[in-house]
Amino acid sequence: MHKILLKNAQIISEVEVKTADILIEGERIAKIGTNLSEEADEVIDIAGKHIFPGVIDDQVHFREPGLTHKANIGTESRAAIAGGITSFVEMPNTKPQTTTIEKLQEKLDIAKETSFANYSFMFGGTNDNLDEILKVDTTQVAGLKLFLGSSTGNMLVDDAAVLEKIFSSTDMVISVHCEDEGTIRKNLAEYKEKYGDNIPIEYHPIIRSEEACYLSSSRAIELAKKTGARLHVFHLSTGKETNLFDNSIPLEEKKITAEVCIHHLWFSDENYKEKGTHIKWNPAVKTANDRDQLWEALLDDRIDVIATDHAPHTLEEKDNPYTSAPSGGPLVQHALNAMIQAHKQGKISLEKIVQKMCHNPARLFQVKDRGFIKEGYYADLVVVDLEKSYTVSRDNVLYKCGWSPFEGVTLDSTITHTFLNGSLAYHEGKFAEKRYGKQLEFNR
Repeated sequence: MHKILLKNAQIISEVEVKTADILIEGERIAKIGTNLSEEADEVIDIAGKHIFPGVIDDQVHFREPGLTHKANIGTESRAAIAGGITSFVEMPNTKPQTTTIEKLQEKLDIAKETSFANYSFMFGGTNDNLDEILKVDTTQVAGLKLFLGSSTGNMLVDDAAVLEKIFSSTDMVISVHCEDEGTIRKNLAEYKEKYGDNIPIEYHPIIRSEEACYLSSSRAIELAKKTGARLHVFHLSTGKETNLFDNSIPLEEKKITAEVCIHHLWFSDENYKEKGTHIKWNPAVKTANDRDQLWEALLDDRIDVIATDHAPHTLEEKDNPYTSAPSGGPLVQHALNAMIQAHKQGKISLEKIVQKMCHNPARLFQVKDRGFIKEGYYADLVVVDLEKSYTVSRDNVLYKCGWSPFEGVTLDSTITHTFLNGSLAYHEGKFAEKRYGKQLEFNR
């Protein structure tokens, strides 16, 4: 069994940063301690650097199958491990959609052959696939994804009776995209009448408004309370919504949880003038005041998880007029560095970053043996030099789409090593020839 000894690591958990050595045996962490002297096949001294648990991103769109001109599981998972994300949960709105057991298995088969990172998938709910939902093996799937706002194909779940039946029938974590479709359609019609298809991008957060988000989120939460469902609300974007969530009990006891994404913590509507449709997301990036309130809720634990909602499109697609420019952008390569940048600005501690990006996704989805640096856990480890800067440019972007909303931003930290299941998968800009990703398992 191959052994790697990491010396002088500054290990980050949600409670502290401590200096220790880590002995990796095979795929797992065998021992953590000071001045370890065990014989190893390889000794790596990482004095002066910090070690994070591998980040678990609970919401990505890697576009395979059916949309692989934008991205695929191989290209985006490769970018993810360069960004310190060692495990991802991919969404069901591909072509075809992941709304049957057969289509789920097809995606698992693709990931087994091509993924650089650990992987799992959300199963998609529709107005007419409850029978398929009930067949899902919950030890093999992260959870159920429902679109309660605009979506592709038939994935908008807008039948109230069906929605209640789904909430009442599954023990899986139900993750939801919440925007009220009626409100959005009404707002869009008003602006199309005034501007046609060339609606100024600055109106995006007014069309996909605070009201649209709050109406949908509050209804989903009301239904979860009524049915006892385990609800996780994806990508909060408004300050008003944060008041719907509780911080009085530990995460493990919560039935209703929330996530915020990197772009809603980084950008505001002030950035539309410069970035245009490149920062067009659903839900929309909103005001600086909303951003401040999201930060407040993240820090006081009303918001439980930080994710990316990585959703690449080509530049050709993004550079269309408002009504035809798709929403979404690529983020996995720069998400951890962006949060470390926020730490350097005094907004968040390293311990809190680890809690929200590593520990809590593992707890929330009951991921087996990942998300923590613990003896017996898989050795998914990310080494970061907090003193080494780089500037994001198209020359160093790894996404298949070839661009990033962070272009031109200097990030004052660099990921130097990513260990995946005990093996060095990424080091100083170079990738191992072998893929070490494994399917995630869940303690259910």
